[in-house]
Amino acid sequence: MLKNPEKVKNDLVEWIRTYFEENGPGCMCVVGISGGKDSSVTAALCAEALGKDRVVGVMMPDGVQADIADSIELVNHLGIPSLTVDISAAVKGLKGAIEGAEGFSTICGAPELSKDTMIGMPARIRMTTLYAVGQSLPGGARVANTCNRSEDYVGYSTKYGDAAGDFTPLSNLLVHEVRQIGTVLGLPQHLIQKTPSDGLSGMSDEDKLGFTYEQLDNYVLTGICEDEAVKAKIDRLHKANLHKLRLMPAFVLQED
Repeated sequence: MLKNPEKVKNDLVEWIRTYFEENGPGCMCVVGISGGKDSSVTAALCAEALGKDRVVGVMMPDGVQADIADSIELVNHLGIPSLTVDISAAVKGLKGAIEGAEGFSTICGAPELSKDTMIGMPARIRMTTLYAVGQSLPGGARVANTCNRSEDYVGYSTKYGDAAGDFTPLSNLLVHEVRQIGTVLGLPQHLIQKTPSDGLSGMSDEDKLGFTYEQLDNYVLTGICEDEAVKAKIDRLHKANLHKLRLMPAFVLQED
């Protein structure tokens, strides 16, 4: 647990303010709003740092989103401008274009995109949407990344989807620490405590991962996990997904 969440919150606000002073003075901030703890806390921090009029919340349902009322509640609570972009037509259009491409079924060995593709593709379309909105705002904008340290550790994000962004306030905070910051910010408790899910697979995050965030946070902090099977899975996911956290490798030219 954070010893002084109020101080950490204030430090985060100052860090965001400094980032914008150095990397986009006067420009807007765009945050994808899912209605969960991470996007809620990120949006609230940015609103406090920059002023609510400089933060635009973007809700991006893929057709019908069962919990979109939470996203609406969050933007109303913060008083930030927002818009809703239904990405379902883009997802459907891209799916049809790829599956309809000559040779697709032969090359990919199946007539349809894989299940993993259909989970990852909307996340990448959402990130494209955030940048499209940001670049259309007067004076431009910077896009907030909303990933936290727990999920980054096991690669629970989509590369060039929700793992992308211009700045990342929560990447050094574990799940329980993000919730502490949300409490300090005065956010509705049912938003920061709600069962997290990716909104794409129909499963909770913990069901999909196969362990709880409490187990993950404790292991990241202490290196101890009494359940050997869970420990092995966390280690495996961490190693397999390190590429998501590293800069793109580049060949270094060396000439005699």
